[in-house]
Amino acid sequence: MGRAHRVTLLGTGLIGDFYTMTLHGRRGLDRVEVAYSRSEERASAFAGRWEIPHHTTDLRTAVEHPDTDVVVVGLPNDLHEEAISLAAATGKAVLCTKPLARSATEARRILDTVERAGVFAGYLEDLCYTPKTRKAVDAVRAGAVGEVLWVRSRETHPGPHSAWFWDARKAGGGAIVDLGCHCIEIIRGFVGKGNRPVEAMCWKDTLVHPIDAEDNAIALVRFESGAIGQFEVSWTFRGGMDLRDEVAGSDGTIWLNHFLRTGFEMFSSGGSGGYVAEKAETEAGWLFPVGDEVDELGYTNMFTDMFDALDQGHEPAETFYDGYVVNEVMDACYRSATSGRWEPVELEWRGGTTARVARAAATYDGRTVIKRETLPDGRVKLILKDERSGDFEDRVVSG
Repeated sequence: MGRAHRVTLLGTGLIGDFYTMTLHGRRGLDRVEVAYSRSEERASAFAGRWEIPHHTTDLRTAVEHPDTDVVVVGLPNDLHEEAISLAAATGKAVLCTKPLARSATEARRILDTVERAGVFAGYLEDLCYTPKTRKAVDAVRAGAVGEVLWVRSRETHPGPHSAWFWDARKAGGGAIVDLGCHCIEIIRGFVGKGNRPVEAMCWKDTLVHPIDAEDNAIALVRFESGAIGQFEVSWTFRGGMDLRDEVAGSDGTIWLNHFLRTGFEMFSSGGSGGYVAEKAETEAGWLFPVGDEVDELGYTNMFTDMFDALDQGHEPAETFYDGYVVNEVMDACYRSATSGRWEPVELEWRGGTTARVARAAATYDGRTVIKRETLPDGRVKLILKDERSGDFEDRVVSG
């Protein structure tokens, strides 16, 4: 069993509730000891709701509190760098919500800060830790789908809960920064983190909301192996939160649906009221509740990994370097959306090299087998290519 940790939690919004719910219930050891908010009213209410002994509106006081050994950053994006710098100066472990920063330049400064300080630093990318995602990644690593060729990750909903998300100056962007960061890291998990993201092509637009930031975007990210990652993000999707991932491999396919179609469907006339699930838009009609949100959204596995890694003296599965890579990919997407061209992902790469997707070709009667299929009557047909002439032919080889 690991040792108990006492946490300074920076931020008392929705993510703070999810984090505290997980920390207090994860293994019965860890507690939030100090809660920080920029509002005394919110800090006091949050501390009372979660039975947290100390609360403050002074960031330095919260970070430097003598009773805590871990700082969890759940603040608006424009406050991450200041908070992490303060935490690193104390020597405490620091865990930061996604995205790491508003830009790759800012993310790189944050990464340099924690590496110079030599402190434990974990990137809280919860959707990489969902039970379905972890099982699917394990299957990919075991070779169940062969070579990964294409990964699609989609996150869409009606828009964020807090005002600062909508302000591009504070957030660093719109739906790409808010949701694309999830998708990019999910894609990296499937194609392999040692597989360098090379270039990106992106479309973004503001279609519905009267804001400067984008509320919709689609992007392609090409990796060194030749694999393609595709993400779709939106703040204008109606009907709840749609979280889906797909993996296409040379020998198999994976489809994941994390939130709307999970096997739990309920009709209600609306009499009971109350919370249904994150980003749910109605309490009546056909509803799609989630049995255990902190588990289904990955928070339980995420904090287990973070604290186990801290206790055992190794890096967690998601590090600040991963957060930096995600910011570099997002920056390339923004450049592409402006230029209309593929744009390079400019990063300090630490992942080595990845060979291009390839597999040995099968042959039959001196010809290359392109495809093998069983016909409705049971016969087996091959599509063959004569490499000398370049000609293709159909040939029934059995039945």
